[in-house]
Amino acid sequence: MSNLWTLTQASFSDEVLLPGDTIPKMFWNAVAKRGNKTWMRQKELGIWRSWSWNQAATAVREIGGGLLSLGLQPGECASILSNTTVEWVLCDLAILSAAGVTNGVYPTDAASQLHYLCEDSSTTLLFVEDDEQLDKALEVRAQLPLLRKVIVLDMEGLRGVDDPDVMSLEALRQLGREFNAHNAGRLDKAANLRKPEDLAILVYTSGTTGKPKGAMQSHGGLVFAAQQAAASLPQSESDERMCFLPLCHIAERIIGEYTSVYTGCLLNFVENPETIPENVREIAPHFLFAVPRVWEKFYSGVIISIKEASTLQQAAYAWSIGVGVQVADKTLAQQPIDGFLKFKFTLAQWLSLNNVRKTIGIHRARALLSGAAPISHELIRWYLALGVPMLEGWGQTESGGLGTFTRVDRMKPGTIGPASPKTEVKVDAVTGELLIRGPSVFMGYLNQPEKTAETVDKDGWLHTGDVGSMDSDGFFKITDRMKDIIITAGGKNITPSELENELKFSPYITDAVVIGDKRAYLTVIVMIDQENVEKFAQDNDVPFSNYQSLTRSREVQDLIQAELDRVNKKFARVEQIKKFFLLETQLSAEDEELTPTMKLKRKLVEKKYTPQIEAMYR
Repeated sequence: MSNLWTLTQASFSDEVLLPGDTIPKMFWNAVAKRGNKTWMRQKELGIWRSWSWNQAATAVREIGGGLLSLGLQPGECASILSNTTVEWVLCDLAILSAAGVTNGVYPTDAASQLHYLCEDSSTTLLFVEDDEQLDKALEVRAQLPLLRKVIVLDMEGLRGVDDPDVMSLEALRQLGREFNAHNAGRLDKAANLRKPEDLAILVYTSGTTGKPKGAMQSHGGLVFAAQQAAASLPQSESDERMCFLPLCHIAERIIGEYTSVYTGCLLNFVENPETIPENVREIAPHFLFAVPRVWEKFYSGVIISIKEASTLQQAAYAWSIGVGVQVADKTLAQQPIDGFLKFKFTLAQWLSLNNVRKTIGIHRARALLSGAAPISHELIRWYLALGVPMLEGWGQTESGGLGTFTRVDRMKPGTIGPASPKTEVKVDAVTGELLIRGPSVFMGYLNQPEKTAETVDKDGWLHTGDVGSMDSDGFFKITDRMKDIIITAGGKNITPSELENELKFSPYITDAVVIGDKRAYLTVIVMIDQENVEKFAQDNDVPFSNYQSLTRSREVQDLIQAELDRVNKKFARVEQIKKFFLLETQLSAEDEELTPTMKLKRKLVEKKYTPQIEAMYR
């Protein structure tokens, strides 16, 4: 199990790899240290384009100069409405270097949401990715009197645009070149203006319980978070990473962008969300961070492929994964692996497991990271059986992404690990709520002091809203969100996330929401995995004309019932799910039922599908 052994032997050090107490200082020190080394790569039209640290610095200096020429003042907000690209990173670093504040907007947000976020943040300059995002900006700009200019990153299809308030990124860079030529040192002075305690970025919450709240993160908190992420997971300039989750989300911002600035690891940007599996195989990153939905998708793809393989291949996989599970169980129990088992595992890797890892694209990976939502511990065990440890991190926007982190030398699936380095985590003795205190905890919610006071108490403890426990080794376990715990009509406390994670372990189920508060029994709303269920239907001659007819077919209903029966066997009778309902609409990030990280919004789903829920209780 060389991947695991290699990382276990790595040094977990508190040594500062790169000086700088703000993001701009850290970035410019990184440029001075690394110069012409490759920092970022992005695939465009099938060709990888590389950016050295010096090339990135040139772009940041020009964009930053352009922002200063447009009048960006220290502490003013500039927003970025774009998918995850190299340009997103360059604009972010330019805004911060010009002493501004960056606010990221999800590219799936509607024009009305863009209006709210820009108005609440007092955005003066707005970067948009392309013509589609520009349309949103133009729709609401009359309602944003503070907005001075919209900068378009990709002008394809917009060459004929003649609008004094709209300019291309290249035009901004030209403006910056001219400004810098006549104002030598201005950008450097601006970059040094901000202090560790000053506001750096805004990260808006998903708004599932009301209007989104702008979480304020300081420069010092972000630098601390990047340093601790690197201390928890050692990496270097020779490592390659992937950057594909939304950069306006705190997780990718810290683990992707800022940790890469700090450590120098090479960042690869995917072409688009649809090419993630292909790009993972092509890049074969040394570390890969993703949300549970991505890991579940990789797993289900392998399982479906195995079902289609020859009898001999199926037998080889079954034996090999069985050996892998033996190794994984001994590793998790911290028991020695004898020579014979090591030999069998080497044979299992040669026979099948190496090919499985290559099929996914994790054959070079020293570790996999999962966060942003709970994941099935059986899924963690499966990846470990392949030979690659999967580590869980827990935190939230308000904690700067930090909270707990599983270390590879002590894994406990079913827990979220011990507290992150130099971060305090405890369980409230009365409510059972998990509390966090540390340098990365946010400054508060923009324009909402009363909400801030509700979230961070007078002693600096962040109230996370997650209920959990801590074992004798200092490992934490999340039971559920405080607001999501189900109390049945019979008075039984149910944690829906445990059931939901077991269901999502199925290759045919993408997401699930368990219902049952104040009810006599549990039911569940299920979102199927379209690709795998369609494959099942085709293989079994199940007729369907569209997504809705697919979900309504008796064979698919029976398929999901079988998955439900499998899960129910693991739980006591009072915790078992009696009925289910399949969502009949194929959802995407643009739909209100899903968060930007592709999780079903529990309260909204319960409200929107009330008739279907009530039908399950009649």
